[in-house]
Amino acid sequence: MSILELDSKQAQAVKHIRNFVNQNGRMPSVRELMQAMEYKSPRSASVMLDKLVQNGVLNRCPQTRKLNFNDGVLAQSTNTSTVEVPLIGTTSCSGPIFAEESIEAYYRISSQLAPSGNQYFFLKIQGDSMDLAGIAPGDMVLIRQQNTAKSGDLVLALIDDEATIKKYVPEDGLVILKPCSTNPEHNPIILTHDFQIQGVVVRSFSNL
Repeated sequence: MSILELDSKQAQAVKHIRNFVNQNGRMPSVRELMQAMEYKSPRSASVMLDKLVQNGVLNRCPQTRKLNFNDGVLAQSTNTSTVEVPLIGTTSCSGPIFAEESIEAYYRISSQLAPSGNQYFFLKIQGDSMDLAGIAPGDMVLIRQQNTAKSGDLVLALIDDEATIKKYVPEDGLVILKPCSTNPEHNPIILTHDFQIQGVVVRSFSNL
C-alpha cells in the first residue's frame, strides 16, 4: 500500500514510527507510539499497529510478533533517497562473501538503512536458528560489511568456509556464536579456531 492511500492518522503514525526507527535503530514499543501520537491508552496504539499490518505497511513475524516496515513503504517518500543493494546468495555461501560473480539480484531500499560510507549486501536465510531474533526462513537479511562486532551483535561469521548468522558473545577469552531459536536442535558454537566476521545484521525483511 502506498503511504498516499492511508488516512491522515495512519500516515501520521507511519511518520512517527519511521522517525523513531531512524533515530533509535528499532521499532517503537506500543507505549512509545502512544506517547508520540498522544493517545490516552496503549490500546489505541496497539489498534493502530494492527491496522498498519492489515494495510501492508508493517509486517509482523509470526514467531516473535516483531514488527518491521514493508520494504516498499520504507522507500516511499519524496524526501527519502534509495540505494541498490546486491543479493549475494544464502548463508551457505563460501569463499569471499562479497564477490561480483556471487550477485544474484539487486534490491532498492531507503538510503537511511544503508548510508554511504559502508558496503551492504543481502543474504537469503536458510533454516530457523535465528527465528527468535525475528529472522525467519526465507527472509532477506541486510548485512553491513565489517570485520568487527560488539557483544550481542547479530553477525555473519565465516567458519571453515561456511557462513552462519548468530549472536556474537565473547566470553572468558572465547567467542561463542549463539542461536536464537525455538528449535532446540540448534546449539551454541564455541569457537576454538580462527573465524572471520563478515558483517553485522542491520535488519531482516520478510517481503522484498
